[in-house]
Amino acid sequence: MDIIERKRSSFLNLLHWCIVVAIVVLPACMVNDAVSQSINPPMPTTVLFQNVRIFDGKSDTLSAPSNVLVRSNKIAKISTEPIPVDRRADTKIIEGGGRTLMPGLIDAHWHTMLAATPLQTVTTGDVGYLNLLAGKEAGDTLMRGFTTVRDLGGPSFGLKQAIDEGVVAGPRIYPAGAMITVTSGHGDFRHSFEVPRTIGAPLTRQEQLGGSMVADSPDEVRVRVREQLLLGASEIKLTAGGGVASPHSPLDVSTFTEPELRAAVEAAGNWGTYVTVHAYTSNAIQGAIAAGVKCVEHGHLMDEATAKLMADKGIWLSTQPFSFEEDSNPFPVGSTQWAKKMEVAAGTDKVYALAKKYKLKTAFGTDILFNAKAAAEQGAFLAKMVRWYSPAEALRMATSVNGELLRLSGPRNPYPGTLGVVEEGALADLLLVDGDPVADIKLIEDPGKNFVVIMKDGKVYKNTLTK
Repeated sequence: MDIIERKRSSFLNLLHWCIVVAIVVLPACMVNDAVSQSINPPMPTTVLFQNVRIFDGKSDTLSAPSNVLVRSNKIAKISTEPIPVDRRADTKIIEGGGRTLMPGLIDAHWHTMLAATPLQTVTTGDVGYLNLLAGKEAGDTLMRGFTTVRDLGGPSFGLKQAIDEGVVAGPRIYPAGAMITVTSGHGDFRHSFEVPRTIGAPLTRQEQLGGSMVADSPDEVRVRVREQLLLGASEIKLTAGGGVASPHSPLDVSTFTEPELRAAVEAAGNWGTYVTVHAYTSNAIQGAIAAGVKCVEHGHLMDEATAKLMADKGIWLSTQPFSFEEDSNPFPVGSTQWAKKMEVAAGTDKVYALAKKYKLKTAFGTDILFNAKAAAEQGAFLAKMVRWYSPAEALRMATSVNGELLRLSGPRNPYPGTLGVVEEGALADLLLVDGDPVADIKLIEDPGKNFVVIMKDGKVYKNTLTK
């Protein structure tokens, strides 16, 4: 009887826990599944845009009225003739009404973790809080029509993973990881009481966050580059000269030595990718080119001989329309940082003039830092490019030209495929614009009103045409 009673007791205990699972665990799983579906609503496998005029990312004018079929995450067909659709398939039809279909915008110099968060918060805030702020800003970035960003400094790997997995909405991220700097260089935000640096000492706050890493020899540079590649960097960024935001780096200084820069280029090259450098002056740019760097960020203070050298060597220029009236780096008037910002802004007209004269491969980016107001005006930075270029030229920079730059990552490209164009086989990152941005680029300044459909990777994230 004792054996029978024990078996009976065991059966009742098992039955009890089964009931607990049925009552508690399964509903919780159903709730979690519902939450997951609310984050990632089921999307049609096929989307047909009807009656749209296409800016393909390359042309000066819009196409004739056309139809564009998106299947899965790619553009499957473009035709001026009707495209038949299997009505039994899970297809979404979007009636364009003659609006403009164009590629999603690409920002070639963005800071996903730093753009909208004040510097004081970045340097002192809780890491979890900083990531939540960046996640919100990533969603806002996508809703501004920027479906891809090239992140050039900051701990964006986790956010990129969350976006790619559909946990949060945001643009594609091409991450450089921590920007690599020298002691006292651009990106060294340490206070005076944090030096001298002891080799082997604990990492500083900036290094713990993954915003920047200090490296003062070729061997240290190799380690820091390889660490970023291990974490998933698609390109590597070094600060070859002084910068605006950093408190200890005058604009005229060159920082890394040529052997240090070569160490970075070699380590990145071994992984099939490239190094880009922050550099304003001719000396910093020429030193970087001598070391094998393929892209220069900024360049506002370079001379004509340096621009010619870049053209001869096929070096990319990734520069930004800094101007006196904007405040992408919000520092107090009269401060050292403010004075440096004014000096850089004074070189903007010259850098674009040189880029045009020597036909440099020129990418568009914003480099907005620590300023939510400026981040919200990301599209306005593109619109102001008409000071130097035609609207079509500016739009090409932010689409097909930037897409070409992204391909420099080679096998480290996190999103293999063609970006920045509307053509068959390209990845389906698309904007439906209420108007013609080639005729009126200011439409880009108000994405909330003028971008009626936003698609990334074949998924519709915004559609105001749905009734």
